[in-house]
Parts: sequence; structure tokens; C-alpha cells
Amino acid sequence: MKSGGARSRGREGIGRKVLRSFTATAREIEMLEAIAGYHGFSKSATLTSLVRREFWRIFPRGTRGIRPDPGAKIAE
Repeated sequence: MKSGGARSRGREGIGRKVLRSFTATAREIEMLEAIAGYHGFSKSATLTSLVRREFWRIFPRGTRGIRPDPGAKIAE
């Protein structure tokens, strides 16, 4: 079982800066960790899944550069 613990939260407890490649509050990171843990995904996979789902919700027919997969059912 992965605990995440201090490793995933950086070294916040000892006054060092937390380095991330994106901007998020500590609360948002906790929310992401909870969702990822619930689904059994990594945080990266969870973000990718959420972006993919939101993209197809907003652009059900895709965009000029991103087309639906061949045979995909297009929902309006």
C-alpha cells in the first residue's frame, strides 16, 4: 500500500517550499489525492482522465486538430 505521506506533500512540515509543475493550493492537492485514491489511479492519471472527460463534454465532435476516434459514438 502506498502511503503518500511526507513524500507526496513535499517537506511542508519543516518550512521548505513545495515544488510542483502546476499551481494548486494544499486543499486542492488533498482533493486530488482523495479522488485518485478512491479510483486507484495516480494523481497524473486522475488529472488526465478528468481533462479527457471534460474535453469531450465541451467538444463532442472534437476540434479541428482533435477528431473523435474512428467509430466513436458522437453524443450531443
